[in-house]
Amino acid sequence: LIQGASCVVVTVPLSTPLLCAIDEKCRASNVCFIYSLSTGVFGKVFCDFGESFVIADKDGENPATSQVENILTSNPAVVKVLEDQGRHGLETGDHVTFSRVKGLDGMLSDNKATYEVKVTGPFTFELVNMDASQCSEVASQGYITQVKTPVTASFRSYREALADHGELMMSDFAKFDRPPLLHLAYRALASYAESHDMVYPMPGDMAAAKEVLSLAKTLDTEKLLEGDNAAAERIILHLASGSRSILSPMCATLGGIVGQEVLKSCSGKFTPINGFFYFDADECLPESPLSSSDVSPTGTSRYDSNIAVFGKETQQKLLDLNYFLIGAGAIGCEMLKNWALMGVACGEKGKIHITDMDRIEKSNLSRQFLFRNSDINEFKSATAARAAKAMNPSMNIVPYQEKVGADTEEIFGDDFYDKLSGVCTALDNVEARLYVDQRCLFYRLPMLESGTLGTKGNTQIVIPNVTENYGATRDPPEKSIPVCTLKNFPN
Repeated sequence: LIQGASCVVVTVPLSTPLLCAIDEKCRASNVCFIYSLSTGVFGKVFCDFGESFVIADKDGENPATSQVENILTSNPAVVKVLEDQGRHGLETGDHVTFSRVKGLDGMLSDNKATYEVKVTGPFTFELVNMDASQCSEVASQGYITQVKTPVTASFRSYREALADHGELMMSDFAKFDRPPLLHLAYRALASYAESHDMVYPMPGDMAAAKEVLSLAKTLDTEKLLEGDNAAAERIILHLASGSRSILSPMCATLGGIVGQEVLKSCSGKFTPINGFFYFDADECLPESPLSSSDVSPTGTSRYDSNIAVFGKETQQKLLDLNYFLIGAGAIGCEMLKNWALMGVACGEKGKIHITDMDRIEKSNLSRQFLFRNSDINEFKSATAARAAKAMNPSMNIVPYQEKVGADTEEIFGDDFYDKLSGVCTALDNVEARLYVDQRCLFYRLPMLESGTLGTKGNTQIVIPNVTENYGATRDPPEKSIPVCTLKNFPN
C-alpha cells in the first residue's frame, strides 16, 4: 500500500511499534507520513516528510516589496524601509534584490544580485556579509523585492520524535507550556492502551485515568509533573477520561489541518508541521473530571461522545439552544454540520434561525459542501437547512432569505433577539459584522465571529461586558486592502 503513494495518513489509534514500522517504511520509500488522533477535546498531528523535503514556497504569499528610506554605511549594511509603506514583511534568512538604489557608491546597482537578510525590526534589517563601511554616502532611495528561494527541511522519524520531541509548534500562545505536557500525556495514553489490548479508559473511570497519570509520571524525564502540579495533572486526567470520545468540531479542526498537510506534501508549497503538533480546547471542561454516572455512555444515544466529555447536563443545554446563524456559505455550512452532529437545537426547546439572501452558484460547490449540482439557483439558507435536517432529523431549523440590517428590524427585532441564546456570524463583509456586533451588544447576546481568506482564518468570541467586542478595534492598514473577509487583530 505504501509503495507508489505520495503520502500515507493514519487517523486511528495504532500501537507505537506499528506506527514506527509504518513511518520507517514510508521514509525508506520516500513517502510522506502523517498521523493524527482526536481524543475528546484534545488532538495531535505528526508529520514526517523525510530527511530532505524541498519546500518551494514556504508561505505562499506574494513576494514582499518595500521602499528604501536609507541604507547605512556600516558593517553589515543596515536597511531601513519607509514606515508609511508598512512593515517589510521579511524574516531572517530571506533573500532580497534591490533596484534603483541611489547612493552607497553603486554597491547595489546589480538588480539581479540577491542578498541574505537578518531582521532586526519591523522596518529594519541587515544584509548578511555585506560590508558597506567604506562607502562614501548612505543610500537614500531604492526598491526592495523579496526573492522566493526553495528551502530544504529535515524531519525526524516517529520513533526519534517520541523520544525527543524537540521544538513543538504552538497552537495557543496563552498555553506556552501545554505542548510538552500533551506530548507526555499522549505517550502515557499510548502506553496504557498497549497494555490493555489497545483499548482506552472508559469515560469517568478515574481508576484508569489515574493509571494513565501514573504512567505519565514514570515517563516524565522533563519533570513536568514534579511537585504539586495540579493543573498539569488535571489535563492528563481529563484527556484519559475522555479519550474514547470523538467530537465533531475536533475532527473538523484536525481534519482541516491534516488536509493542509497533505496538500503541502504533494505540492511543496507552504511550510509543513515538522514533528508533533498538539491542539486542545480544555477551556470547555470542568475543573475536575465528571462522575462516571454523568458521562457513562447509554449505548443508544447518538450524543454519547459528547456526553463522555461534557456530561448529560451540558448535552441537554446544547439540545435546548436557540441560535441565529447569519450566512450559509462556507463557514455557515461547516457550523450547521457541526451543530447537527452535536445536537445543537435538537431538543424540544431548541431552534436555529438561519438567513442568507444568496442563491447557490456552481462556484460555491468547491467549498460549501452541503450543496450539490442539483441545488444550483436554490436559496442557500433553505438548502443548508434541508441538508442539516438530513444529518439530524431532530434539528429544529427555520430558514430566511432576509438581509440582517436596519431595514429588516421588523423581522429581526426585540421579540426575535429576546428568544435567542446567541448569534453566530458567517458573513463576508465587515459592515454586516459591525451591525450584528452592535445588535449583540444591545441585547447582551454572545456572538461567535469567524472569517477566512485563502489559507488564513480567525475566530473571535464576543461576550458583552466580558470580552472586547468585534468593533472595538480595527485592523492596522495594509499595503493593499482587499474587500475584507478576514479580521487579523486582535487574534
